[in-house]
Amino acid sequence: MATLDEELLMDEAESRREIAFIREQLPNDLKEKYSDDELLFIIDAIGTYFYTSGILESNDDEVDVDMEVVADFVCNEAKEEGEGPFDPQEVFFVIQADLDFQEQSV
Repeated sequence: MATLDEELLMDEAESRREIAFIREQLPNDLKEKYSDDELLFIIDAIGTYFYTSGILESNDDEVDVDMEVVADFVCNEAKEEGEGPFDPQEVFFVIQADLDFQEQSV
């Protein structure tokens, strides 16, 4: 069993891999637009959406995710938290890349 410090290091390494993957997938004009901290915020907000939306409780093998709804949620979270402002059309690409990363990690 890993210690707390080891788990934190593993989480940090996973976040770095996820950010690198997302940057690689983004259109050229967005690759450097967001800082690592902003991308981490977006990733966390995406996670919050999935935990609060009920999608994770679905018993279906495949769930249809409306990425525009997720993008709007992320942008609203950012506004409430004093982050951003983020453009939902740009965040859409981050969400798409994040979902691709999660899919390849399974």
